[in-house]
Parts: sequence; structure tokens; C-alpha cells
Amino acid sequence: MSGLLSVSFHLLLLFKLVAPVTFRHHRYDELVRTLYKVHNECPYITRVYSIGRSVKGRHLYVLEFSDYPGIHEPLEPEVKYVGNMHGNEVLGRELLLQLAEFLCEEFRNGNQRIVRLVESTRVHILPSMNPDGYEVAAAQGADSSGYLVGRNNANGVDLNRNFPDLNTYIYYNEKHGGPNHHLPLPDNWKSQVEPETQAVIQWIRSFNFILSANLHGGAVVANYPYDKSLEHRVRGFRRTANTPTPDDKLFQKLAKVYSYAHGWMHQGWNCGDYFPDGITNGASWYSLSKGMQDFNYLHTNCFEITLELSCDKFPRQEELQREWLGNREALIQFLEQVHQGIKGMVRDENYNNLVEAIISVSGINHDVTSGDHGDYFRLLLPGTYTVTATAPGFDPETVTVTVGPGEPKLVNFLLKRSVPQATPTRRVPNSGHGDRILPSKCSPGSARKEEMEMTQPQRVPA
Repeated sequence: MSGLLSVSFHLLLLFKLVAPVTFRHHRYDELVRTLYKVHNECPYITRVYSIGRSVKGRHLYVLEFSDYPGIHEPLEPEVKYVGNMHGNEVLGRELLLQLAEFLCEEFRNGNQRIVRLVESTRVHILPSMNPDGYEVAAAQGADSSGYLVGRNNANGVDLNRNFPDLNTYIYYNEKHGGPNHHLPLPDNWKSQVEPETQAVIQWIRSFNFILSANLHGGAVVANYPYDKSLEHRVRGFRRTANTPTPDDKLFQKLAKVYSYAHGWMHQGWNCGDYFPDGITNGASWYSLSKGMQDFNYLHTNCFEITLELSCDKFPRQEELQREWLGNREALIQFLEQVHQGIKGMVRDENYNNLVEAIISVSGINHDVTSGDHGDYFRLLLPGTYTVTATAPGFDPETVTVTVGPGEPKLVNFLLKRSVPQATPTRRVPNSGHGDRILPSKCSPGSARKEEMEMTQPQRVPA
């Protein structure tokens, strides 16, 4: 009991009570006003931008927090929160609006924890991915019996079943060999997804997000990938089976960080369900195809989990303050988790940044890549790892690094350009006009390719 009081006292000191706020539901116009209100109160650390529009033309607004809004600072990780993907699951939407006001207020008050977070992290908050669905759900109110009303977008599509299915490819590649990261999209992917889904995909392809959480409702549990079972359907039935990623232990830790910082999620018994430690592998709960969290992991550098935050999908307004107090510390702690593992720059011998260099960790069959500025981030648990950086046209570099429980270890790579190998030649008759030299490989275009390679400057191996 004394330990619980100590924790409560610590949190009270850490988070001074902010100015009184009104805990209420926000319709679309009120949501937009709230985002711009926060921006006007903290103009030097925030930016409001739109990633696209919904079916009915509503903007999908994002509020960014950074000491340099609108700018990616090398070695500063990007994190995102996404709320209200299902229009009738509204708590996440309200929590994110409250979080935005909290970050602004605490930064202005000089709360050193929040100041460090904003100065070392670029945080993107999308309160509502499905504003059209929300308006339908809000019109019927919290007391309506229409459990699924407003869940889908205006075209009647479940947005969390609308992303390109990359699990099928990764499961095949794991068995037969093939890429383990950044799986490509089909050429016609834009014609297969909804406007909101397309906007989010283009968003996460435009920023080098490292960590993310998707806020839902209807249960209380932190759900981590994979969501789709390795054997999604067996004789027409969906099969549930624990289906871990190569980063399973890391994902469990991320989920536990939120669960144990939450007011009651970690207790396990919630909403008539029991989840040990308040976490679950998605596929072991129920198999879900074309979901957003698996897509993040398989197509980008982003590690995303799904947070189910309330038994009621549309909680009563008078419950919002309790929910905020139960989630506030967890929301902050989860953002801080992006600062672990290793990070660094990948450059060539002339100190030019190398984009899309591959960072591989021995024993973990999931690679990440460097971003547009040559910086990379690899979330890892404490331990000793063998890490290799590779890039086309360069010799790989391998290092051994020990990761601690604190700040990420800085590991930079300086790759040397590969020295072209001398091409074996053979002489063939040339119609009596002397011999002519041909490359040993005579496939179409190979002669031109080798000619180009031989014009590159050569380095003598050290």
C-alpha cells in the first residue's frame, strides 16, 4: 500500500494540475477548433496539417509537437498516435485531444519531463481517422443500442480491414525466403483502399515513423502484432493462434509499458475478458486480415500496437475525466519508449548520407532502413547484438553493440564503396581481323553494365 502511495505522490509531483478543462465529446468542428486552439497557445512547438480528406470531404487533421515543427531533425525519432479509426470508438479521440492540451500546457509550465519529450521527439497526433463515422455515431448518442452504428466510413467500409494484405507475403517469405521488411505494395493498391486509408498510407510513407499506437474501444487490453493468424482460415473458419513477429519480446514489452502505466489495464480482468498482464497477441485473440498495425510493421520502419481502452465504445461524457486520469501516464510513457535500442547515421566515405541503407540485427529476422537524412532507429531490448549496415554498391559493415535499459546507443556506420572485381575475359575469332575481347558473361546489356562499372573510381582495399 505504501508503494502505491509513493507512486501516486510521484505522479502528483510530476504532473502538476493543469488549468481546469471541460471533459466533453467533440464534434468535427469542435475538434478542429481545439487543434487550432492548442496551436495558437503553443505556436513555437506545434503545427497543424492535413493528410487528406474523408469520403465526405472532412480533413484528417494532425497536430505535431516538436521544438522545430515541420522539420525532421536527424537522430530525432518520429512517433504517432491515431485515434477514432472506428467512428463509434470515441475514447481515443477525446484522449488525444486532451493529450494535446496537456503537452502544450505542461511545456509552457516548464515541466522538465514534457520539455525533454518535445525537444527530443517529433510527436504526431491524428485524433480522428474516421470523422464521417464519428458524426454518425455521435448523432445517435452514447445511450443508443446501435452498437456498430458509425463504425465504418461513409462508404460502409471497416478501415481496419482495408489495408493491403502483406501478411500473406511475409509468411511465404519466412518459409521460402524473401524480403523481411518494407514489402512492396501492388501496383493498383490505391484503387483497393478507401480515401482515409490511402491518406494514412501516404502519410506513413512520407515520415520515418518509428513507434505508433492505434487507439480503439470495446475492450481494455494492449494488442500487439501480428493480428493475422499464420493460418487465417481453416475450412472456412477463422483460426486464432498466437502468431508472433520476429520482434515479439519487444512488442510484449511495449504493450506492458502501456498496460502497467494504465490505471487498471494490467489487472487483466476487464469487460468480461481476461488478458494476463493486460496484453495479448492480436492473432491469439482473433485473427484480423488487412489491419493497420501489421501493415505498419511490414511496410515501414514503424512498430505499432493497438490499444483497446474502454468497455463502452462511446463512453458517457461524465466518464471522460476518469478515463483521462487512467490513461495520462500511459500515453506519456509509451511516447518515451521510442528512445531505446540503437540509432545513428549511415554515411559513405565522403560523409554523404546514405538513404535506405539496410540495418540488420543478427537473430532478428526483421530489418529497418535509414531515412531520407541517412539516420536510422532500431528499437531493441537490453542485450548484446551484432548489427550490420548494407547499401547497394558499398561493402557492409558489422559491429557488436551492447544496449542498456536507458537512452539509445549511438552507432554510426561509414560504408566504403565496393571495389569492382576485374572481369575475366576470353578471346574469340573476329573474322580474320584479329581477336576481339568479350566479357565472360554475354547476357543482353551486360557489356554496357560492366563498361559503366569500370568507369567508377576504384579504391585499393585497406
